[in-house]
Amino acid sequence: MAELHVVGEIVGAHGFEDRNLFCKWGVEAGSMWDLVEGEAGGQTQCDYPPDGEPGVVWAHPVDLHYATKSLIGWPKMWFQVWCLDVHGAKDLAGYGFCHVPTSPGMHEVEVATWVPEGSGIEKLTAFFVGGRPRLKFEEVIHSPGDRFRLQTRAAGVIKLQLGVCVRDFAKYAVAQ
Repeated sequence: MAELHVVGEIVGAHGFEDRNLFCKWGVEAGSMWDLVEGEAGGQTQCDYPPDGEPGVVWAHPVDLHYATKSLIGWPKMWFQVWCLDVHGAKDLAGYGFCHVPTSPGMHEVEVATWVPEGSGIEKLTAFFVGGRPRLKFEEVIHSPGDRFRLQTRAAGVIKLQLGVCVRDFAKYAVAQ
């Protein structure tokens, strides 16, 4: 079978309103893709950058090895960025996703994130009680079917460094 290796890291993030951030992440791939080795999801540590620092640093490793018979369902990575408040409660800071680069080599990827805007009452509740609006169904993050109906606003940017290596795609007639 054709193979895809993705090795790199979730470097960090910048541009978020909040400072004490951590990231939950995962990889979704089609039914023709088998994860041979690696973890298809995880969570970074929470970074508490000092004042004046432009962003957070996670340096969280990504190491995936897939086998496939088809390009259909090419892997994509989804992200949930969370912040910790002064009481240790976590709150949503942003959602985002990107496709794993399709060309071999090293890639620097920036993932723009967004948060649901919410209704007027949800905004008022979030202001006084805390807890920003969240998605009811998290698969909306990486499947564009219903996402166009959401009212969102931009959050920050997640930075990735990914090395992509493909093997035997031509040998097994998997078009690149």
